[in-house]
Amino acid sequence: MGKKGGFSGGMPGNMNNLMKQAQRMQRQMEEMQKELETKEWEATAGGGAVKVRVSGQKEVTAIEISKDVVDPDDVEMLQDLIMAAVNEAFRNMETETNEAMSGIAGGLTGGLGDFGGLF
Repeated sequence: MGKKGGFSGGMPGNMNNLMKQAQRMQRQMEEMQKELETKEWEATAGGGAVKVRVSGQKEVTAIEISKDVVDPDDVEMLQDLIMAAVNEAFRNMETETNEAMSGIAGGLTGGLGDFGGLF
């Protein structure tokens, strides 16, 4: 006697496809993470007076400071410019990383719609 709506062993086709999509997405995310770790992002502050580069490994890799902005009587301004440039570079990195990862994750949403009528 057959069970109405029951499983006859194994995964239904839609669930199997969903698992394959999830595995593919995981591989893509791992590859993207490796690629992003090798990139660098740059930001400036003070109209280019301070330039900072950061890596995908969340490290500051370079700081360039224009001689014009170095004023021994106003060290606080230089500190603020450096901090602003560093924070902006990290924000740029995070934005691009999040966009790249959500682009990969977006490919899975098509298979999540109704779970193939399982619920």
